[in-house]
Amino acid sequence: MITFRRLECVSIVHSLIYFCLLFSWLGLHNRQPETVILGYTHGCLWIIMALACLYAARMRIIPLRVAVAVAVLGGIGPFFGTVEFIREERRRSRVDSEPASSA
Repeated sequence: MITFRRLECVSIVHSLIYFCLLFSWLGLHNRQPETVILGYTHGCLWIIMALACLYAARMRIIPLRVAVAVAVLGGIGPFFGTVEFIREERRRSRVDSEPASSA
């Protein structure tokens, strides 16, 4: 079952994997096999996240803005999608905490 919270958690894990990939590539001078494993993990996870987020947007679980950030910008860096998930979570908590106006 796809939920906002699960997608957000996977997005954060994806960003951590990507950070480790960048560190392995740049900080450890392209250390093998870590860079290859992290690279394939990032690529596969990006494809899965893109498809899951597009489906979630279609089912109105997440806004289209979040899905586009994950699907389009996620190939460059999954940090964009994670930031959008965090922004959306804050927006939702703000809307939920506002008192209902009586008309």
